[in-house]
Amino acid sequence: MLYLIPTPIGNLADITFRAIDILKSVDLILAEDTRTSSVLLNHYQVQKPITPYHQHNEHKILSHLTGQLAAGKTMALLTDAGTPGISDPAFLLVRECIKNNIKVECLPGATAFVPALVNSGLPINSFCFEGFLT
Repeated sequence: MLYLIPTPIGNLADITFRAIDILKSVDLILAEDTRTSSVLLNHYQVQKPITPYHQHNEHKILSHLTGQLAAGKTMALLTDAGTPGISDPAFLLVRECIKNNIKVECLPGATAFVPALVNSGLPINSFCFEGFLT
């Protein structure tokens, strides 16, 4: 099982209890930046193995990770801030999991564009998200 765990955007308290429980229960935590994720994990006293998973290594370690998942390991994917897959690594791993019948669960939680949209005062009965400004 692979869990996609949204992480706080600026305030460590903006994470769900469920996310912390899952982080404490998985076999391995994948992190876009282990230094950034370690701040969150240390704050909530999560002591699990952590390994980098980012755009520079995701192709190289993809088959190794899916092999471990297929063998029954549980993993959580954290990105630096927000939901994995929204302008952050996740797509390749999720696609490979689906292809190999490995269950993937994305938790609800922190996202940047929804609060920005709601706070804008614009009508939001319909909108299109095309990525973050760079």
